[in-house]
Amino acid sequence: MPLSADESSRADYTFSARLLHRLALGLPSVSKASFDIDGLFHDNHQKSEKGGHVFICGLARVGTTILMRTFYQTGQFRSLTYRDMPFVLMPRIWRQLAKTFYKAGTPQHRVQGDRIIIDYDSPEAFEEVFWRTYAGRNYILDDQLIPHVVDEELIQRFRLYVGRIISSTANVEQNRYLSKNNNNILRLPSIRKAFPNSLVIVLFRDPIQQAASLWEQHKQFCKRQRNDKFSYDYMRWLGHHEYGLTHKPFYFGTDERNFKGVQTPDDFNYWLDLWVRTYSYLLNTEPKSSVFVCYEDLCNSSEETVSSLFELSELPIGAVTDTSGFMLPVTKKINEADAELENTALEIYGELRRKGA
Repeated sequence: MPLSADESSRADYTFSARLLHRLALGLPSVSKASFDIDGLFHDNHQKSEKGGHVFICGLARVGTTILMRTFYQTGQFRSLTYRDMPFVLMPRIWRQLAKTFYKAGTPQHRVQGDRIIIDYDSPEAFEEVFWRTYAGRNYILDDQLIPHVVDEELIQRFRLYVGRIISSTANVEQNRYLSKNNNNILRLPSIRKAFPNSLVIVLFRDPIQQAASLWEQHKQFCKRQRNDKFSYDYMRWLGHHEYGLTHKPFYFGTDERNFKGVQTPDDFNYWLDLWVRTYSYLLNTEPKSSVFVCYEDLCNSSEETVSSLFELSELPIGAVTDTSGFMLPVTKKINEADAELENTALEIYGELRRKGA
């Protein structure tokens, strides 16, 4: 099956498969050319103009994948899937070409250990390839990611891209776009400008548990990527800098203690501080018409919370399908947490819960 951000180190991928991914994703000139080639089809993005799209984001390890799948199961959304890899910037042409060799694949668990199973038709976060290709230098710096102000030309190109993604499917029911992209927290005002009628969902989670999960994943991916250069490159090409050797923290320009060498990613408090800075930024910038959703609520009151989100996105309440994937993992006991930092995080968490109520 196609390579994913988390499965790219599998030994059974052939040299030719890796070469194809390196060509399609590793060379910006090829990525841009593929987008232009896809434009040889008649561009009709009326569907994308109708709105009703859903954008899901948040700091990693917060349940964005499961929530995206819940929306996707309604059958009303088109999202990028593993079947669109690796030429994600020409969704219409590649969909036709890939039919000849992307047959039914064997479902596999993701390596994150989160019980999520993937196959060719699983929706995933490949949208960031677009932003990295056309504006990577504007927000991806040597050691950090910064807020991304998108110019009008790129906003229009993104609208065109979304329209192409929607029109690439023969399923007439899939006339709305579904995105899961954590880096979108850097450009929420631009997403809103591109699609004023879309629903933007920002997920958050208990800060200690989310920081612990990030810390654990960072160590796991660092170990894997030290033994597999391709896995390192692959994460970088997809714009995944959440953890691992490709990690680059968000930098919002205020109270950036981590950038003064106080902590490193090997320290739990580094990730807790990242949580504090990220959600403090999101609270202070008040993404217009965005909805803050607590992961604990998704797990403890799944049907009620999902039904509320479906109603906001103008989906029928009866469209709620299986919510069994929302399960709270075993609570991790962390002794390393800095007391002052933990108190700050819990205060922000409480404010987020009040806002999302």
